[in-house]
Amino acid sequence: MDDILDLEAREQAARVAAGDLSAEALMRATLARIDAVNGTLNAIVSLRAADDLMAEARAADAGPPRGPLHGLPVAIKDLSDARGLPTSKGSPAFAAQVAQADDLHVARMRAAGAIVIGKTNTPEFGLGSHTFNPVHGATCNPYDTGVSCGGSSGGAAVALAARMLPLADGSDMMGSLRNPAGWNNVYGMRPSWGLVPGAADGDTFLHQISTEGPMARSPADLALLLGVMAGPDPRQPHGMDVPALDVMPRATGLRIGWLGDWGGAWPMEAGILERGEAACKVLDDLGCRVEPLAPPFDREPLWESWTALRSWSMACKLSPLLEAPETRDQLKADAVWEIERGRAMSGLEVHRASEIRSRWFRRAADLFDEVDALVMPTAQVWPFPMAWEWPREVAGVAMDTYHRWMEVMVPASLAGLPAVAVPAGFGAQGLPMGVQIIGRRGADAALLGLAQAYHEATRWPQRHPPQS
Repeated sequence: MDDILDLEAREQAARVAAGDLSAEALMRATLARIDAVNGTLNAIVSLRAADDLMAEARAADAGPPRGPLHGLPVAIKDLSDARGLPTSKGSPAFAAQVAQADDLHVARMRAAGAIVIGKTNTPEFGLGSHTFNPVHGATCNPYDTGVSCGGSSGGAAVALAARMLPLADGSDMMGSLRNPAGWNNVYGMRPSWGLVPGAADGDTFLHQISTEGPMARSPADLALLLGVMAGPDPRQPHGMDVPALDVMPRATGLRIGWLGDWGGAWPMEAGILERGEAACKVLDDLGCRVEPLAPPFDREPLWESWTALRSWSMACKLSPLLEAPETRDQLKADAVWEIERGRAMSGLEVHRASEIRSRWFRRAADLFDEVDALVMPTAQVWPFPMAWEWPREVAGVAMDTYHRWMEVMVPASLAGLPAVAVPAGFGAQGLPMGVQIIGRRGADAALLGLAQAYHEATRWPQRHPPQS
């Protein structure tokens, strides 16, 4: 592997800005790496022509630095629009659609000097945490190509782990930045909801669930990309100003609550809690005060609220595809289930779900008067076989939906809290696992500082990259 591809994104960008590394050389090494490993992993899709990319890199070298990502190759998750590239969303219904303009966060990345080389693979419509679809096929785990890489930002996580990209964008509704980060030994951040604005189309008031966010091989690189993606859009409500994101490691004296399996409520496969406890031991050694916590809220109301609001959101977004004769038969079963369930809800049912969410947000706010951060695993199962659509049971407990095995993601997602997924090492089969560090709304910078201290003590992505 070329040494420049092992560098963190900040170091690559600094070398390009200083003239010690050319964007052309970085692009050449990137394309060579993609050529060597992507045929097996299938993380990057809709790759642009090499000649065009090399020409864009040479143009970057010939001009002044445009921003903090100047000359860095990036690929955009295939749920978002990048001008001139297909946005399939993993669905045959959109396979031929070519974006005429960038989504806002993509435009911000380009304005900061990034060179968009293609897209990263995702499940159909981002549904489920297993990256496969009928348009681009499946993306496998670089640590074992026979198992899942997670999702829905699976292609992004694999591209980072395999050194095909220095940075990647993703999105997170129910753990889509966090689960694949944990399963690929990289970092993924779900920002406070509203810090990174979504698309300024359709309704921009009601659906406070999904958010864009960064992925990287270090928290400092998460901060680099988050600083570019974040910031209010005057066309949208709920925006947040960008906090200072100069990541300084900080852990000493912080109070950490370990929530594990939510007091036994969530089934977990063997070895996952042990990896989480080992990550907590690192935080303890860094000077944090780590204590186990009792579940701060009942499990079932959280799940009831989450599934109602998620189905309602998906129905609002995808109903036209179910209604149109030319697309209704192209939707996967999980999408149809979400749409039909959401369409069957009354306004009062949605309101009751939102009331539960509000109660949980208030309870979490009180909890963060007692602790500075919460820690939980990034998944309840280890990466499962590629042939599965989703795990039908976890630790002997049957799963009643396609996403219940990701229930550990609900507390942060439902309340719109910031969460950083950090690597937590490897299990008995040599597969990665992570933990999510969750903070109070708006505490994004503080979480990144804690994650950076953890990173400097562990450096899992640098110590144990996939062998290929």
